[in-house]
Amino acid sequence: MEWYDSLSKEVSYALRHAPWEYQLDMDEEGWVAVDQLLEGLRKKGKWTHLSVSDLQLMMERTKKKRFELQAGKIRAFYGHSIPMKIEKQAAVPPDLLYHGTARRFLESIWERGLLPGERQYVHLSQDVETARAVGKRHDAKPCILVIDAKRAWEEGVKFYPGNEDVWLTDYVAGRYIKGKEEK
Repeated sequence: MEWYDSLSKEVSYALRHAPWEYQLDMDEEGWVAVDQLLEGLRKKGKWTHLSVSDLQLMMERTKKKRFELQAGKIRAFYGHSIPMKIEKQAAVPPDLLYHGTARRFLESIWERGLLPGERQYVHLSQDVETARAVGKRHDAKPCILVIDAKRAWEEGVKFYPGNEDVWLTDYVAGRYIKGKEEK
């Protein structure tokens, strides 16, 4: 499993943060030819015998569902920090979404709303547990913000599915943050 986790992280880096390092031609929706990705990874030395079936097994065996593979192409679902904006298809979100954050960011969030930071989109979770796990990356006792996604959608805010646990949006104004979930 460790090999697949390591491969998943490398593929994430290539597709989300540095496609130019792997000489990848990415389209406006973030798709890259699988053969091109394999060639780019093989040139790095560690992945010299990598195959499409290795990518498929990685996607099946790793806990985090980060990628989509279809018609000879692959893309990362979310988390891009590349300069080119990855286009997403808007969809109706669940009524409530959640955002795990460090306590030190709360004042700024209440003043300015949720901003994407170094990413292209604000990442929201479909459940409290996922939001808490994300928030713990930055704070041992994170705050879980409750987002009124239904109201935001009704007022024109676009939401984009990331994967089965993650939703994306460009920005969440403070008026859509209902408060925080305490535990």
